Amino acid sequence: MVKTEILAAAGEHNPILPETSEIIVGLIAFLLLLFVLQKYAVPRFEKVFSERSEQIEGGIARAEAAQAEAHRTLEQYKSQLAEARAEAARIRDDARAEGQQIVAEMRAQAQTESERIVTQGQNQLAAQRSQIIAELRGDLGRQAVDLAGRIVGESLEDEARRRGTVDRFLEELDSTSAPSGSSRS
Repeated sequence: MVKTEILAAAGEHNPILPETSEIIVGLIAFLLLLFVLQKYAVPRFEKVFSERSEQIEGGIARAEAAQAEAHRTLEQYKSQLAEARAEAARIRDDARAEGQQIVAEMRAQAQTESERIVTQGQNQLAAQRSQIIAELRGDLGRQAVDLAGRIVGESLEDEARRRGTVDRFLEELDSTSAPSGSSRS
């Protein structure tokens, strides 16, 4: 401190303290620079900053909107998938029920057809039996007439006599076979 007083008294310039004119010029240059920055640069910085803020906020808003849309779409797909699964389950159940109904109908048709075939077979057997019995009676009758004609010694050729003899013989045959058939039962 003593040294600065000595230099100040001697009229020499202090290197630590600037000159007054330099302070005034520096202050004017600083104010001019501050004015230019405030007038031109700061508005441009503010404009760029606000544009970037808007872009970022717009991007965030768009991203949020896209995310919300994706979430809605996902929920919609999930509901459609659940509906499709329910529809598939309903179709499977309907198909099972229809299959069971078809099987039941086919069984009923098969049973009916089986009964019809059995009835038809029984009718054919009864018709064949009747035909065979008629043929056997006819053959038995002819043989009986021939045998009776040989035994009796007279011709039993006329039809009325022949029928009467055959019928009588068959009645006797039936009556003799009926007691022996009932005794076997």
